[in-house]
Amino acid sequence: MNAPIGMPVNHREQEHFPPPKRVAIVHDWLPEVGGAEHVLGEILDVFPEAELFSLLDFIPQADRSFLRGKSVKTSFLQHIPWARRFYRGFLPLMPLAIEYFDLSKFDLIISSSYAVAKGVLTGPDQLHLCYCHSPARYAWDFQEQYLRQTRRDKGIRGFLARALLHYIRLWDCRTPNGVDAFAANSRFIARRIWKVYRRRAVVIYPPVAGIHPDEKTDTLKLRSSYLSLGRLVPYKRVDILIEAFRKMPNRTLLIIGDGPERHRLARDLPSNVRLLGRLPQKDVDTALREARALLFAAEEDFGLVPVEAQAAGTPVIAFGKGGACESVINNVTGVLFYDQTAEAVIEAVLASESMKFDPDTLKHNAMGFEPRVFRAALRQWIDAAWRKFSQRRNRGA
Repeated sequence: MNAPIGMPVNHREQEHFPPPKRVAIVHDWLPEVGGAEHVLGEILDVFPEAELFSLLDFIPQADRSFLRGKSVKTSFLQHIPWARRFYRGFLPLMPLAIEYFDLSKFDLIISSSYAVAKGVLTGPDQLHLCYCHSPARYAWDFQEQYLRQTRRDKGIRGFLARALLHYIRLWDCRTPNGVDAFAANSRFIARRIWKVYRRRAVVIYPPVAGIHPDEKTDTLKLRSSYLSLGRLVPYKRVDILIEAFRKMPNRTLLIIGDGPERHRLARDLPSNVRLLGRLPQKDVDTALREARALLFAAEEDFGLVPVEAQAAGTPVIAFGKGGACESVINNVTGVLFYDQTAEAVIEAVLASESMKFDPDTLKHNAMGFEPRVFRAALRQWIDAAWRKFSQRRNRGA
């Protein structure tokens, strides 16, 4: 695990470079609350006086606590009819919409970006720092998978989709020129940033809430059911988990989550697999504490759920590519498998059952991803970047 990023602040030196007076935080869009939105909430804690911008905002009032009471300045996309339902279809307009934001009055701009937020327009006397959750995967290395999963890989639809993604890539290659420094949410994403943008990025792991190291944990041998938790979308590969448990009828799999794949997955469920849909957070927390292991089959940018499971004292059986490799210690806090197939999942489940996992070790590993660790690392990175930027500006460079 990486140590917190940044150099200690020299307060005597900092006196010559007062902190930024006006800060803007720019997020891609806000249709629902996910991992990127929890990161946004922690950034708002570091800069409580910042103004917040997002292309769209459809978060229900009951779920807005992560915004820390902030109002959101949205783009013209917010007012297009049926935007709430069809916002993903606005992708061709998003580069234009993000460039519409007038940020000229701000000293520091922080973009929280997994798509277009880093494309905001800034000037030479403004510092733009990007916390990058990922370059837009569907436009780069996940293009073919995205087109197949959305059935846009053939015919005229395929041609138009590829033309659109080509346009998005051309625009996306422009955007790093306006970013002064990048932070990535994992070493995996730092490598992707280098591959796509040829820019170095420091690694600041995202925060995971709900880590309680002193909370008592049930003995693992008393647990019975396995658990899958997350949005039901194609790249999560919940289908291979279901197929694996079809071949292990004496074991139970609980699936918590909702999404466009739910109806397809529900068509032919074996009797030992239960699709529970979206549950209240307290029920999710209980399921994490009581599961024999969490199953995680996605190639994820980072993946908060495996850390949440370890924080609950639950081992993780995860696909060994992407961010899970950085949060799960193989054969210590979980088991990694290296093929996205039902057979690989079965082999990993059987291997895990022969191991003894220590809940205290699992929790200790999760503690490195606490929100306070994230905030300290983010603050140090931004402070160091601001001092360096101020020195250059004072020299007229």
